Amino acid sequence: MEARSELKLKLYDIFKEFMTGITKLEELGNAANTFLLRFQQGLCLLKRSPMLTSSTLIKNLIKNNETRRLKSYIDSGCINIDAAAKSTKALHTSLSGLSDHLIKAQSLLSELERLTDEAALAIETATTTQLDVESCDELRQVTSDEENETVHFLQEPEVTEYATVVAVVYSMVKQNYVMQVCESLNI
Repeated sequence: MEARSELKLKLYDIFKEFMTGITKLEELGNAANTFLLRFQQGLCLLKRSPMLTSSTLIKNLIKNNETRRLKSYIDSGCINIDAAAKSTKALHTSLSGLSDHLIKAQSLLSELERLTDEAALAIETATTTQLDVESCDELRQVTSDEENETVHFLQEPEVTEYATVVAVVYSMVKQNYVMQVCESLNI
């Protein structure tokens, strides 16, 4: 009876820690999306195509208003140098933030995997203990002349449900993580 309540408490603690890790992973994902959006915006600014000067109207406008500053602006691909520098700095900051979030996410996934293994081990240990107790009780029953009432260590559905939820959610999170990486790489 005491072993059952210990198992229940242990699995409940594992479950709480696991769900806290899932929440942290979701928060990391939201923050990483912000970094990714900033990265994409900065990249779009730098990848912006230069002004098309093949049109005669554009050529005439440039020729009539040509200054050294306008000429250097067109030669640079119509990108303001200050804006390009800020964009490059934003790209670097976003990339650093994304790398940091990736490391944290991998660490959290490792922690979630450890908790999943710990839950499986707790259930396995409890099941093994249950089988040992039942075997021992059966032997005592056979050798005893009087009828003894065998008390079975039945696992409450709650206990196995916690472990099952942990395993299923971990599998889903890991698959989601892999799919997000593949999607980001356009695979």
